[in-house]
Amino acid sequence: MINKNKNSHSKNEETPLLKQYNNIKNKYPDTILLFQVGDFYEIFGDDAVKCSKILDIVLTKRSNTIHLAGFPYHSLNNYLPKLVKSGCRVAICDQLEEAKKGGKNIVKRGVIELVTPGITINESILHTKSNNFLASIYIEKENFGLSFLDISTGDFFVVEDRKKNILHYLKHFNPSEILFRRKEKKFFEKIFKEKYYSFLMEDWMFNYSYTYEKLISHFQTSSLKGFGIEDLKLGIIASGVILSYLYETKHHNIKHISSIKKIKKEEHMWIDDFTFKNLEIFHGLNKKGVTLINIIDKTITPMGCRLLKHWIYFPLIHIHSIKKRHKIVEEFLSNFFNRCLLKKKLKKIYDIERIISKIAIGKITPREIFTLQKSLEAIHEIRKILLIQKSNNLLEIGKKLHNCLIISNIIKKTIHYDPPHQIDKGNIIAKGFSKELDKIRHICSSKKEYLDKLCSKEQTKTGISNLKIGYNNIFGYFFEIKKSKKKQIPSNWIKKQTLTNSERYINEELKNYEVQILNSEQKIFSLEKELFHNLIHQLLNYIKFLQQNAKIIAEIDVLLSFSISASENNYVKPDINHSFELHIKEGRHPVIERQFISKSSYIPNDIILNKYDQQIMIITGPNMSGKSAILRQTAIIILMSHIGSFVPAKSAKICLIDKIFSRIGAYDNISLGESTFMVEMNETANILNNISQRSFIILDEIGRGTSTYDGISIAWAITEFLHENSFKPLALFATHYHELNEMNLFYNRIKNFHLFIKEKNENILFMRKLVSGGCKHSFGIHVAKISGMPIKIIHRALKLLKLLDSKNKIFEKKEKPKKNFFHMFSIIKKKFINRIINSFYKEHSEK
Repeated sequence: MINKNKNSHSKNEETPLLKQYNNIKNKYPDTILLFQVGDFYEIFGDDAVKCSKILDIVLTKRSNTIHLAGFPYHSLNNYLPKLVKSGCRVAICDQLEEAKKGGKNIVKRGVIELVTPGITINESILHTKSNNFLASIYIEKENFGLSFLDISTGDFFVVEDRKKNILHYLKHFNPSEILFRRKEKKFFEKIFKEKYYSFLMEDWMFNYSYTYEKLISHFQTSSLKGFGIEDLKLGIIASGVILSYLYETKHHNIKHISSIKKIKKEEHMWIDDFTFKNLEIFHGLNKKGVTLINIIDKTITPMGCRLLKHWIYFPLIHIHSIKKRHKIVEEFLSNFFNRCLLKKKLKKIYDIERIISKIAIGKITPREIFTLQKSLEAIHEIRKILLIQKSNNLLEIGKKLHNCLIISNIIKKTIHYDPPHQIDKGNIIAKGFSKELDKIRHICSSKKEYLDKLCSKEQTKTGISNLKIGYNNIFGYFFEIKKSKKKQIPSNWIKKQTLTNSERYINEELKNYEVQILNSEQKIFSLEKELFHNLIHQLLNYIKFLQQNAKIIAEIDVLLSFSISASENNYVKPDINHSFELHIKEGRHPVIERQFISKSSYIPNDIILNKYDQQIMIITGPNMSGKSAILRQTAIIILMSHIGSFVPAKSAKICLIDKIFSRIGAYDNISLGESTFMVEMNETANILNNISQRSFIILDEIGRGTSTYDGISIAWAITEFLHENSFKPLALFATHYHELNEMNLFYNRIKNFHLFIKEKNENILFMRKLVSGGCKHSFGIHVAKISGMPIKIIHRALKLLKLLDSKNKIFEKKEKPKKNFFHMFSIIKKKFINRIINSFYKEHSEK
């Protein structure tokens, strides 16, 4: 509301307009109020100051006391996105009646819509390739209910989980706005750290009975059993709060939100946030980095692109469903003609998910309805293609697609071909749809012909051969006659205007025709608007069918995308099975291989892991030799196989994996005061405390953030823990600690491998080929040399290395290698390391 400080109006000085503004603003205290005054949206007080900075518009003062800013009414779509993207809640307050000329009463106004970062269908705010989720969280003790809704697509999800996993889901869905209880403000501020825009809700709204009733009332059901969420008490509360929020923000037309889907943790692979980051799935570790999504996303429609991201975030762990996706990809891949034909048809499909939402909300344009009709024609063609296939899988998809010809024909008969975006531009309704409209249009279209006949008739009647009929906005239609012919003007004509050389008149017939024309134009606009709204109301009955088609088209798009990627990059169908064996032959990193000019330049590698004789592979070798690439590519190949994609390898037998963990790289978390080593230990502890029977783990340089002996001790203990654990998770461990090569002497499922290096004339060549056996040297000085280190430093380092080697050989003669190593190991193991190791065992055994 407007601040009543010493520079502001007192209540007695408030004008009726400002009083009305303040009364409305009081109802929306945390919101920018756009207040329509005639052809402008005006903004007052602190709101004006804020908006002038965000929108870069002029800030003035009204009566030198109240700040004022504004922009034209018709420019709303230009300015609104900037406000919402800046994290503002915006209340749009329109005039609800026409201003009366000379009227003393203030025009009635009211808020027609409240737009927030999480609730918008404005295309300028939304990202075509991403969902725009509104989230709601309800916490009870150590558990939470979490719900996500995208009002622009109708996607509605709910999940329940442990309190510690809140951020995991938030990072995956990346909501634009989060709702939570006012009393939990401090907790959420602590975990969000201003990363997410949030809004506080009153505690009473988080009542189970109230929220349950909201949901069944909206879905018009007697219970929530049909959605499979009846037992999710916390999730129901979170979901009901979202619906309440929609009603509070004036969003009542939400028929397109027709279902709610439970996120079933037991049906999806768990990939923690560190792993998504380390594998560079969506975001590179540097701004210019290429990501996995850049390589495999060949989707054509916006719905397909959004679905692909969802599939990557939630990979399947149900073998039948995975194999079904692989089979469809294989069928697309085997038929080049079908693949090209489907691509061609998909290119004609617009973002029908969001178009459907606009129909439900009632904010659809004629042009968008036209694009829907074109999309439905393309879907009909896709359906015909699928229904003639021999494949049962493709036939099944074709049968699930609803025949949209009825809906398409309704639109085609109603809407004019190539209509305008705005309803008030006219020419919206197709010719022949309404006899009444066609008749009125004929009156308007024959205007010139009628006026020409009238002009000719009056020329003959009056004998004034140069008589003309003209028109302007002030006087309307008129006869224009030279002053020299004034005496020939009929006495019943009425003078409208006198000019220098001529005069303008009107008679009864011209006046009546003018009224008829003006009324016709208004009638056309009113009738077209009415017919358009009738069409929208008719389409509401088909929303569920349209939404189902949108979902199926998205699936077709993603699976077709997988086949295109497989064709372009030489990927193969993986064999997903229930065994505990991973066998990747000539695996490649899908991103790195694309950086090579020739695809054959990339060196592929084999990976074999199982629970019987090769559970853990310890990989040694210098920096730049390719250790990290092998770790990452193996995890990525597993991920790709579980989402239904083919994989970059010659062949791949992949056991079902339910969790992928990674610990790669070293970095500080300065904002939390955590060192590199602390971050490393936190992430590693998370892995060790959450492993399962079907986990896959990649570890890179564990223990590097502390002293050498401490690091070796921790790395040894962690590897030992993974080996001795009853779950026996499959793991790849890349390390510079060559001492770990000794572990295979004592643990039968640990095997040593290294990246092959060729030495020639004190130079080294990275062969990037994984071979059995451990590497005894790090070649750090050679790596420093090729990185451009001054040669003087390189020579000095070589001398020091020789000196240290000679001393080490003298020491080794005094002690046997094995005894010396274990003697060293027992001495340098510090108390805090023991505590860490013991805690790993203790927490895991408790689980």
